[in-house]
Formats: sequence, C-alpha cells, structure tokens
Amino acid sequence: MRTPDVDDARLMTRRAWWLVVLNFVIPGSAQAVAGGRRLGKVGLAATLIMWVLGALTLLGVLLWRSATMSLLLHPVTLWILGILVASYAVLWVVLSLDTLRLVRLVRTRTPARWGIAALAIVLAVLQGATGAVAAPRIFAAAGGLGALFTNAAPVVPPSDGYYNVLLLGADSGDGRDSMRFDSISVVSVNAETGAVTITGIPRDLQHFPFSESSPMTELYPNYFEGHSDSSCGWSSGINQLTNAVVSCREDGGEGLYPDAAEEGSTPAIEATKDAAEGLLGIDVHYYVAIDMQGFASLIDSLGGVDITVDERLPEGPGPAYEGQSAEEWATGWIEEGEQHMDGETALWYARSRYTTSDWDRMERQRELQAAIIAQMTPQNVLSRFQEVAAAGTSVVSTDVPQGLVSTFVDLAVDARSQPVTTLELNPDAGVDQEWPDADAIHAMIDEALHPAGADSAE
Repeated sequence: MRTPDVDDARLMTRRAWWLVVLNFVIPGSAQAVAGGRRLGKVGLAATLIMWVLGALTLLGVLLWRSATMSLLLHPVTLWILGILVASYAVLWVVLSLDTLRLVRLVRTRTPARWGIAALAIVLAVLQGATGAVAAPRIFAAAGGLGALFTNAAPVVPPSDGYYNVLLLGADSGDGRDSMRFDSISVVSVNAETGAVTITGIPRDLQHFPFSESSPMTELYPNYFEGHSDSSCGWSSGINQLTNAVVSCREDGGEGLYPDAAEEGSTPAIEATKDAAEGLLGIDVHYYVAIDMQGFASLIDSLGGVDITVDERLPEGPGPAYEGQSAEEWATGWIEEGEQHMDGETALWYARSRYTTSDWDRMERQRELQAAIIAQMTPQNVLSRFQEVAAAGTSVVSTDVPQGLVSTFVDLAVDARSQPVTTLELNPDAGVDQEWPDADAIHAMIDEALHPAGADSAE
C-alpha cells in the first residue's frame, strides 16, 4: 500500500478503491497505511476517541439511563459535544481529500478513474453534511436547554410518587389588559412508570381554597372571594388570580411572593400553584406556561398534530350580536373526522367555544395536549430540533430546574407506551363550578393517582 508498483494500473486501481473505502470506514487508516502518517495518527486518534465516546454513551443509556441522560442533556456537555462533532466532520473531509492525493488517480485505469473520484467526492460530501446537520442541532439543544431551564428553582423529590406540574395556557392577546390563564391543568407524572394523568381545572371555577402554607390563605382563609373594588371588579374565578395578585395590588404581588422572580416564576403563577394545591390536595412542584399567541409555532415545529374532530367547529372572531349564526361570522371551518392540523388550525380547535360549551373546549384542550405528547417522539424531535428549540424558547416558560430535565426525559420515554389519563373538574364529574367541594375533589384526585387495588396488582 505504501510503495506500490505505480506502473501496474490494475494494482493501483484496486489500491485506490480500497483506500477510499477504508478512509470512510476508519478515518485516518488510509493515511496510516499509504503515507502521511502524522495526519493518519491524528485521524485514527480522533476516530478512536469518537468510537469510545459513542460506545460509552450507548452503554450508559442501556445500564444507567437516568445518569447518562443527565450528563448528556447538560448545556456544557452539549456545547463540548457540538464542538467535537463539528471538528471531527472537518477532519473527516480533510482526510477524504488527502486520500484522493494518496490514490494517485493518474496511475489508475481510465474507466475506473472517474468512478473512484466520484465515490471519494460523494463520501466527502456525506461526511461534511453529517457534521453540518448534527452540529447545529447539538448547539441548538445546548442553547435551548440553557435558555429554557435554569437552576433557579430547587430540585424537589416527587410527592406521593408523583411529580406534579402546573400547565398554563396564557393569553395576552388583543383586548386583554393583562396576562390571564385561559387553560389551567395539572400534569401528574408517576415517578416510577412515567404514566401521565392530566387534571383539567375550569378557568371560571370559583370559591376554591388555597394550600395551607400559601400567603393567599391569610387574605382568603376559607376560599378565594375575588375583588369588589371598582378599580378591579373581578370575579372569584381562578383565571382572575392574576388581577387579584398583580393588578389589584400596588406591589404587583411581590409582597406575597418575594422569591418568585428569583426562582423563575411570577406572583400570579405562584398563586395559581397554591390554588391548584388547595383544590386538588396535592403538592404542585413546578409550572410550564405556554403563550397561546405563539402556540401555533410550537405545533408547526413538530410537524402538526393528529386529532379526531367530533363535530364541525367554526374559525373566526365569534358572533357580532347574540343569536348570530356561525355561518355568517365564521372565516373557516374545522371539519368532522380525522384531521392532521397545523398550528393555526389547532389553536382554533383549542379556543373554539361559541357553538359548544366551555366544558367541550376543556376536553379539546386536553385532547390537544395528549396529541402534542404523542408527537414528541425522539425521532421527530431530533429531526426538527432547531425548529422545536426555537419555538419552545419563544413561547414556553418554566421553573423546572436543569437538574430535573434528564429525569423528565427519562420518564417521557416510559410514558410513550402508556395512555394519558385525563380528568376534568366539570359538572359531568360532579364538581360544582361555583361552590366546589374541595374534600370530594381531593378524594377524586387520590383515586385517580392511587387507584384501589393498584398496589396489590403490582
């Protein structure tokens, strides 16, 4: 290989094919056997390092998945990995071009010469493209995770076997003078199995209690009463907490929740957490808030969602006067049946209520949440990671700490094999919307999260 008979065209042709393929399979090996030993040593050393890292990662995922994911999903690790991948891709291309020099094309047979050159160029482009695709995605992951998840909030253990996360759909669109939560639910993730239970809380649910440790309990010892002040004039619905905590107080709620901003939250969100805890009887550890104005971009970044529509729904601003037919004001329709929805259509689907009820809308929102979870496959997220990361950081806020990201990713993998359980606190479930029975709701939630006979069945 190193000192071939350059006058033997047949030998040189065979040698050329071998060197091109060898460099692709084991980068640096062509230089090691045919010349350019210094470059070959660099290439082989880099290849060995990448292979060892890959093997260790695979072994870690198989044997110590949680710890390995924790390391891999740390922004610093991702930045280092991105630099390694980009550098190795550049080195691979350099080695491929140097291999073309080593094969001595002019000494090969004429018919094969063009094929050897074409194969070498195609493989070089493939190698460069691999790095060009992978490295930006890794850098996007590092930036996205670093921007979205912080270490502000403390890492807390699961409560009664569950991580409970408040999921808020926040809307500050046209006609709104403050950010209010139009969609409120609590996602309970089983810390052992990853099973997900989503409890929907009606946005207009009134007279709910707060958790005993909440500062709101001092203001409302029995239940939330709302405000009768003429400057606020808000009802006692749970989606009016923003007004009661922020708009109706001179300190904007900082006196109630002085550590909220430092821990990546807001007084309004913390008050809603406390309300969910008092109403459901469980600890709510963290929150995830989605700005509904940018919700469509998140769904589009995932490639859309699949929804089964039970009845025809209008898109549009709603009736101009009471009794106006939807046929007159609708700008479009979501047809009944199986639908693959883009972001804008999904947003209309989640918001539509003029031809149905608020309870129907709640069920559609929970259905949409389950559909988004179904789209969050590793393959789909990885193939669209830059788009998902960009959309996520612009429309999602959370106080989930960086230290728990790997745990939730690990549980999400397990959750994909299980159905999502939903529970709506609506009249069909026996929940009075004006005067809810908190004790009865506590029992309902306890049965949903810890069904009788589950322990014995296990």
